[in-house]
Amino acid sequence: MVKEPRPGRVKTRLGRDLGMVSAAWWFRHQTARLLRRLADPRWDLILAVAPDVEGMQSRVWPEALPRVPQGAGDLGNRMGRIFRSLPPGPVVIIGGDIPGITPAHIARAFKALGRAEAVLGPAPDGGYWLIGLKRTFAVQQSLFSGVRWSSEHAMADTVASLGTPHVAYIDTLQDVDTLADLKRISA
Repeated sequence: MVKEPRPGRVKTRLGRDLGMVSAAWWFRHQTARLLRRLADPRWDLILAVAPDVEGMQSRVWPEALPRVPQGAGDLGNRMGRIFRSLPPGPVVIIGGDIPGITPAHIARAFKALGRAEAVLGPAPDGGYWLIGLKRTFAVQQSLFSGVRWSSEHAMADTVASLGTPHVAYIDTLQDVDTLADLKRISA
């Protein structure tokens, strides 16, 4: 899931300390490195873009990568829509602001979906950097209902909304929301 890297529209918490232009520049280059690193024949890489029209027409993202619009609503609405709209089979969603992601992390997530209905990659702040669903069942409209986004409760609330006892967890990775996060991963 990526947003068009425009100042003031992406990484605004980081931008408060770093400056909106610098935060957008960081996100654009971080995401470009991530997309190059995650290109792998074991899975299809699809960009879920926002805003919809601008993201679908953007020249920022590689032309060769297929794109789908994220649509309206909060993060849960947008992720739920992605899970419901893609062809059957396992799907893993990540954001573009996690510098530590490697193909091995993605492979572990898909492997975990062999034994669990859902997989999460925790973040130290109580959120998560990855969510995947096996999708052997219909993805409920109530998925992500009641999740307190951008809080230390996001992962626990998401697990509660999944409605399955079979949740696997993979590596904890740091996302970058603030200047302190950026300094932590740079150290």
